[in-house]
Amino acid sequence: MDEKLWAVVPAGGAGTRLWPLSRAGHPKFLHDLGGSGRTLLQATYDRLEPLVGDRLLVVTGAAHQDAVRAQLDGLAADRVIAEPSPRDSMAAIGLAAAIIERQDPDAVLGSFAADHVIADPEAFRACVAEAAEVARTGVLVTLGIEPDFPSTAFGYIHLGERLAGFATAHAVAGFVEKPDAETATAYLATGEYRWNAGMFVARASVLLDLLAVEHPDLARDLRLLAAEPERMDELWPGLTKIAIDHAIAEPAAAAGQVAVVPGSFGWEDIGDFEALTDLLGDGGVRVLGDAGLVIAQGSTGLVVPGSGRTIAVLGLDDIVVVDTGDAVLVTTTAHAQGVKAIVDVLKQTGRASLT
Repeated sequence: MDEKLWAVVPAGGAGTRLWPLSRAGHPKFLHDLGGSGRTLLQATYDRLEPLVGDRLLVVTGAAHQDAVRAQLDGLAADRVIAEPSPRDSMAAIGLAAAIIERQDPDAVLGSFAADHVIADPEAFRACVAEAAEVARTGVLVTLGIEPDFPSTAFGYIHLGERLAGFATAHAVAGFVEKPDAETATAYLATGEYRWNAGMFVARASVLLDLLAVEHPDLARDLRLLAAEPERMDELWPGLTKIAIDHAIAEPAAAAGQVAVVPGSFGWEDIGDFEALTDLLGDGGVRVLGDAGLVIAQGSTGLVVPGSGRTIAVLGLDDIVVVDTGDAVLVTTTAHAQGVKAIVDVLKQTGRASLT
C-alpha cells in the first residue's frame, strides 16, 4: 500500500443511455449491472481499497450522498463530499484535490469514476502504482486503455516517446476527440493510440497548479472551499463548469506535461445497453435480474425484468427490453446510443419525473 496515494471517486451523472434502469435519482453507479452482488460504486471501492486504505474520497451530488454512504458503510462519513449542483468533473475532482492538499501537500491522488467495470483488478492496481511513481516527477498522468476494437464512442490518447526509468510509461503526444470509424481503424493500425478512460493521477498540488494556469479563478475558489467549507453554498454555483480533460489535460499535454501508462485490464464504462449486453456474456438472451421472469425463444439480446412481471420474447434478435414498473423500454442494441433522446422527449413533454 502506498501511504501517500489517495483515491478520488467522482460519482455523478444520470446514465441517460441506460434509461429507465438508470435515472437522475438512482444513477447507474448505484446499480449492480454485472450481476456480481456489488454495485458499480462498491466494486470501485473494492478495487481501490487495497491501494489506498481509507484514503478515499467520493464526490457525489447532494441527492445521492445518503445512498453512497449506505453502500459504503465502511467509509467514514467525512470521506463523502456532496456537491450542491453538478459543475462537471473539474470542480468535483479539483475540490477533492484541494481537500487532500490541505491534509498532505505531498500527496498523490488518482481519480477513477464510480461507474467503470474492471475485469482484472490486480493489473489495474499495478498500472495505478506505476502512474503514481510517474506523477511524483511533477506531471499529470493518465491511464491509456488498450483498444479492443476501433470504437467511435471514446476519445483517444496518442502515445509519444517512452519515459526513461519507468516500465511502460510514455509521454502524451496529444488527446484526440471521438473519431469516425475510418480514423479509429487507422489509429489501431499504428499501435500508437489508447482509449481515454478519463482516469488521472497527479500530485494534488500539481493538479491544482495546472488548473491555476488555465482557470485561475476556479483553482482559487476550490482551494478556498477546502479551507472554508462553510462557504459551499456561496462559492459553488459560480464555479466554472468544465471537464477535467478540457480544463487541464489537453492544455498540459500541449505543453509536454502529461504522461500515460498503458493498461490492459479489461475496462468497460457501460455507456449504453449494447455495452451492458456484451458485459453480461455471449449468446441468447441475457437477463439482468430474476431469470425466472423471462421466457425467451429464438431470440438474442438483453431483458431486465424489474417490475415482477413475466416478459416473453419470441423470434427477435438483439432485443433490449427493460421493465421498471413505471416505464418499459423496447429497442435493439443497434439503437442503444439513441436512448438518451427518449429522456429528452420525456423532459420536453412534462414527464421529467420519469427521468
